[in-house]
Amino acid sequence: MQTSTGESVDLAYVDQGFTGARATAAAKAHGIELEVVKLSEAKRGFVLLPRRWVVERSFAWATRFRRLVKDYERYARTLADLHLVAFACLMLKQVAGLAEGS
Repeated sequence: MQTSTGESVDLAYVDQGFTGARATAAAKAHGIELEVVKLSEAKRGFVLLPRRWVVERSFAWATRFRRLVKDYERYARTLADLHLVAFACLMLKQVAGLAEGS
C-alpha cells in the first residue's frame, strides 16, 4: 500500500508472474510503474537476471532476524510489520556506520 510507504514507491521490479492486466491495474491505481525483469530466450544454466540481486539481497538480510526465518505468524499484517522493524534496524545500522565514518 502506498499509504504505508508515504507514497514513495514509484517503480517496482517484478518477475514475469506480474505481467497481467490485473497486476498492471493494481499498480497504476497506486501510482506505481512496473518494470518486468524477463528471462533470456535461450536460457541455459545459471543466468543472472538484472536487478534480481536487489530482491535476493533483501531476503538474505531479513533472514538475519530469527523470527523471520520461519513463518510463525498467524496474521500476514504481523509478518509485514516484523519485516518493517527488521529493515528499519538494518537501515539504522547502516546509517550509524556512515555517521562514524564521517
